[in-house]
Amino acid sequence: MTRLIIKPGQLKRKLRVRSKLSGTALRPRLSVFRSNKYVYGQLVDDVTGITLLGLQAEVKAIHKGKNKVTASFEAGKALAAKALEKNISTVVFDRNGFRYHGRVKSFADGAREGGLKF
Repeated sequence: MTRLIIKPGQLKRKLRVRSKLSGTALRPRLSVFRSNKYVYGQLVDDVTGITLLGLQAEVKAIHKGKNKVTASFEAGKALAAKALEKNISTVVFDRNGFRYHGRVKSFADGAREGGLKF
């Protein structure tokens, strides 16, 4: 079993951000997770508590042979394409306690270029 190590202050930032955000079926929450190697994203409906779609299986293939920021941009575009297939065009962006720069910002820019509005 793997355990995530939370940096000091990250949980506090995460809870502060999440207290102001909530996703619905019409406008789900785009949650971003940044590990040391990859960036993941998922669309969550907080009213029913289900994940509408995620970007887990494709992440390794997207990151292959690219630097992390470029791969994050491509991952954002891929998630946006999957969301548009399910007729989801507007989302609420949840940076999940991570600072909005680097890979998280690149992921958001890719999702915007892919067609999502937030």
